[in-house]
Amino acid sequence: MQSDPFEYLQNAGSHPNTWLLVLGPVLVLALILLVVIIYVRVERRKATRNLLTEIKSAEAVAQPSVPEEKKLVSLPADDISEIKSQDRETWLGRLRGGLTRTRDAVAGGISGIFSSGARIDDDTLEKIHEVLYRADVGVKTSDRLVEGLRSDLAGQTVEWTKVKESLSRRAESIFSEAIKPLNTPEQGLFVVLVVGVNGVGKTTTIGKLAARFSAEGKKVMLCAADTFRAAAIEQLMVWGERNNVPVIKQHQGADPAAVAFDGVQAAKARGLDVLIIDTAGRLHNKNELMAELSKINKSIGKGLPEAPHETWIVVDATTGQNAVQQVKAFSEVTKVTGIVVTKLDGTAKGGVIIGIADQFKIPIRYIGVGEKAADLRAFEGSDFMRGLLGT
Repeated sequence: MQSDPFEYLQNAGSHPNTWLLVLGPVLVLALILLVVIIYVRVERRKATRNLLTEIKSAEAVAQPSVPEEKKLVSLPADDISEIKSQDRETWLGRLRGGLTRTRDAVAGGISGIFSSGARIDDDTLEKIHEVLYRADVGVKTSDRLVEGLRSDLAGQTVEWTKVKESLSRRAESIFSEAIKPLNTPEQGLFVVLVVGVNGVGKTTTIGKLAARFSAEGKKVMLCAADTFRAAAIEQLMVWGERNNVPVIKQHQGADPAAVAFDGVQAAKARGLDVLIIDTAGRLHNKNELMAELSKINKSIGKGLPEAPHETWIVVDATTGQNAVQQVKAFSEVTKVTGIVVTKLDGTAKGGVIIGIADQFKIPIRYIGVGEKAADLRAFEGSDFMRGLLGT
């Protein structure tokens, strides 16, 4: 027996099996480590591809049919005088016209059930529930409205008018539960941060909001903190020119938080009333989104304590239940204080407004029913239900 390990290794060459005994376990361990490394890399690539697929899929739902870059040349001309002269009846006419598709889906579908009167029983209520669900009111909210009908009219044989009154009253109650006053400062600058995914009409909505605030006699500034897309900056500049409103911007790719800070400082220095800050609409994972919005909020707060006073998410009504998911996602990473719903004129899914208000108890601040700035107006539940049900 050899006690000296060096002598053992020196003599190993004369014993072929000895090298195998020494190096075999090492080679096996190396092979196992290599397999583990390859497996981890493959799984990471799969996870990355899946994440990219989810992001592209989610953004595709909200993408407009025409790229926003091309829409720069076809933005509707702003008409502040039209906003100033618009009375309630004129707005109700616009709203009714904008809700035509949703009204046909909801009021048209339910009124047909009661064309000759119908008894409010389980079968009838199930038919009403189906109509509401197809209009993207949502399952739970449809349940709530149907249970309200059961409570109000169970066992009765009624006409459409009675059903319409009950549905309207119950929906208005949902909107009332979500109402919260604007967090406007007693004096000085009012800062609104606007969030939302690409394609929902966010930047255009900001331009329309600027026109509406200007029509109210307020001095407004816009801030292009969506530095991810050059088109977003250019589009905001177009709206600034048309509204005769200044726009704070930097180059594409600049730090959004720095741009937001500059906007606050500039608006304060000029003694303005309202600052509306645009943000990037690309989808992130939640951690990245939270980090970016947190950085922007802190930057705004450094320029003006307690700002932003409001954070509004813009959603596209044509996306239906996807709009609900967008509100949910942003609410999990930042404090959303209001919702602006766009493109109600292009969908039969306008019932989603009722579901969003019911689920999140966040007030609907504004709704849009057309291309013009005058087609965006502060939301009122009673007016919406009149337009939706034809009351």
